[in-house]
Amino acid sequence: MIFKPKFLLIKEVPLLFWSSPKALTITPPFVSVIFLIIGLTLFGLGEALLVASGVGVSPWTVLAQGITHITGWSIGFATFVTSFVVLFFWIPLRQIPGIGTILNAVIISLVLEFLLPFLPTFENYIFKISEAIVGVLVTGLGGGLYLIANLGPGPRDGLMTGLQKVTDLPIAWVRSGLELAVIAAGWILGGTVGIGTVLFALGIGPSVAASMYVLRSIFIDISIKKH
Repeated sequence: MIFKPKFLLIKEVPLLFWSSPKALTITPPFVSVIFLIIGLTLFGLGEALLVASGVGVSPWTVLAQGITHITGWSIGFATFVTSFVVLFFWIPLRQIPGIGTILNAVIISLVLEFLLPFLPTFENYIFKISEAIVGVLVTGLGGGLYLIANLGPGPRDGLMTGLQKVTDLPIAWVRSGLELAVIAAGWILGGTVGIGTVLFALGIGPSVAASMYVLRSIFIDISIKKH
């Protein structure tokens, strides 16, 4: 029998004390907003650590590089277009946006802009890989916190949760499969893939799932309590 950690089997975002009753609302609970901001800040910090490690960018940035290679667009504009296209796929997946969908782009961009210059960079390759791994873990924790806030996922996280509902597969596997597909597309289009890119693709799904599993274990799941 193959041992499978329980967090790899988690299939839904738990509802904890900071979860908003509705994703799309103009009067979200204050605690939900606080955890949303904390989660997105950590998410941005994790991505910044990956960039600072110097061993590869995130899979979606590889895709943006590939699109830039064939269109001549800037990385920023290619990323924007990609996000818009991903949001279009939300329609058949019946995903609901919220303030978290907007703040996702704003907060993560600000964190990358202002924190990245202060993060350590290393010459030693082992330290570089270690920084990338820490980045994946921090991103996963931030993702778990902000998704549990239930105020709307970012474009890519919404695609993940939408595909999970359609396929009924564990979140970890859906996210890893999605990231690997994005890497393949970006590489084919001419994007640059590094070891950090692969680490992120393979680790972000399990990392997000693990953070949700641990947080659900620590706090009472509202959806379970109601039953």
